[in-house]
Amino acid sequence: MTNDHLPLDLLDRAGVRKRFRMAVIAILILAAAIGGVLGLIFGQVTGLVAAGVIGLPLLLFSWSQARRTLWLDGTKVVLRTFGRRAVDLSKAERLEMVVMDVRSVRTVSMLVAETPRSRGINMAVASYSGTGGAELGIMALRKLADALAASENTGSLVISELLVAQLRAEARGEGLDGRPLYQLAKAAPAGKLAVRLKPEAVTKFVASLE
Repeated sequence: MTNDHLPLDLLDRAGVRKRFRMAVIAILILAAAIGGVLGLIFGQVTGLVAAGVIGLPLLLFSWSQARRTLWLDGTKVVLRTFGRRAVDLSKAERLEMVVMDVRSVRTVSMLVAETPRSRGINMAVASYSGTGGAELGIMALRKLADALAASENTGSLVISELLVAQLRAEARGEGLDGRPLYQLAKAAPAGKLAVRLKPEAVTKFVASLE
């Protein structure tokens, strides 16, 4: 990765490695438990096959998430797992704000794709829990806002304004309650794993910040 590439990972690599280790332990325990039960009922071979069928896909998915790296190259968001995929924000036709709620941790993400039918990239910009949160750095938010502002897509311009409002709140030294991304996360309906915010709702919210 060259110096021109701006990292967009919300968690540092140490945090990612810690999560991966915890996930591996949990997966192995789950696979062993289910395989053991089925092995007692149907035999050892069945138990081993069941443990493999359950454990291997989960381990592969966890590994891909541990390898997951995002960066900004000009106006392109680049995702690397086992391969690479890129979306040019200045040309993206699809851009949605998504709030995920997992174990009382709300994560605000941008889902971007160059066309409505093409495979997109989900990019976390902030994550909040009851004790605090993590947000992309000032430089990352500024460059993302600039890349989105280069688009003729109205939705991209709205999200650019949202990120600029977040930067202004940080510059004023606002606490969490005064930061737009936290307000957006808090306002999302509870009880759902993932909520895709309607574009008109995001537009209305951004307009209310002015």
